[in-house]
Amino acid sequence: MKKKVCNLRQMLVVICGLAAVGCKPEAVTMQEASYEVLAVKPTDRTLTSMYSATIRGRQDIDIYPQVGGFLTQVCVKEGEQVKRGQTLFIIDQVSYQAAVNTAEANVAAAEASLATAQLTYDSKQELFRQNVVSEFDLNTAKNAFLAAQAQLAQAKAQAVNARNNLSYTVVKSPADGVVGTIPYRVGTLVSSVMPEPLTTVSDNSTMYVYFSLTENQLLELIRQYGSKEEVLKNMPEIELVLNDKSTYGEKGKIESISGVINRSTGTVSLRAAFPNTKGLLHSGGTGNVIIPTVYANCYAIPQNATFEVQNKVFVYKVVDGKAQSAPVSVTRVNGGQEYVVNEGLNEGDVIVTEGVGLLREGTPIQAKKNEDKK
Repeated sequence: MKKKVCNLRQMLVVICGLAAVGCKPEAVTMQEASYEVLAVKPTDRTLTSMYSATIRGRQDIDIYPQVGGFLTQVCVKEGEQVKRGQTLFIIDQVSYQAAVNTAEANVAAAEASLATAQLTYDSKQELFRQNVVSEFDLNTAKNAFLAAQAQLAQAKAQAVNARNNLSYTVVKSPADGVVGTIPYRVGTLVSSVMPEPLTTVSDNSTMYVYFSLTENQLLELIRQYGSKEEVLKNMPEIELVLNDKSTYGEKGKIESISGVINRSTGTVSLRAAFPNTKGLLHSGGTGNVIIPTVYANCYAIPQNATFEVQNKVFVYKVVDGKAQSAPVSVTRVNGGQEYVVNEGLNEGDVIVTEGVGLLREGTPIQAKKNEDKK
């Protein structure tokens, strides 16, 4: 009986030993995962910024009549290309032609009166030398002669004014351009004080595109180039996106920057000139200008190499084979697919570009080999 109890105890000891061995935890080994990495080096990138813009002709000239009357002819059509000096409208000329005839008759009468006064004055001078008339008579004849001269000058001025008024009845284009809308028709009574112009002639050979920058954006440009003059001199050509989202085929150049900041909007107006050789641009149109900003010798990294914490951007540098987070100051380029790093990285730094959102501080990093990437 004692021998059986002893054997039972030995079996229990063996079983407990095996159980203890089976419950022993395995040793945890941390394996290095492979990640894509990027060695930071200088490169060039171009940042594009888009701004709303309005399109105007180089000259948008409102055409108002200088004299009043009924329109007798409309000599052009809306949208027609006109040359400088081409007739646009004709206003009733009857009364103005009569005024010219009257003024010319007055000139003729004044010339006759002057001739008579001249004869009288010459005669009085001869008689005065012969002591036939007094000095008073001579001076009277002289004054009459001077008055006749003044009357002739006045008549000639009136004639010039009458002829000018007659010429103003033929309304001509002051410049080459395109005719805008014509709200008035033959028979309409027009005048120089009418609220709406007869039409507008737009010089569309070169189009002006106006857009605005904020004060901070303007300051950034001035700091980048040194002065407003240098901005205008060195700014690259810009593109224009039309209202139908198509890109205009010719590039423009910024020509002027307003010297006054709008107090209500905090913006400053800029003007760019675009050639309009095909007549595709029209005064009054809208679009967007695209301004490129070139970053030379900068550090460009993919956006997926970054992560954000409390509105701050970070990357993971590979330091001694481990991930180490580092804050960076960046600017978006290529539609946000890349960042230009303003501060936080140096040439030769190695950063992780894969799985950044799953990394933790101190995670061992092993760079993927070329065959791993395939």
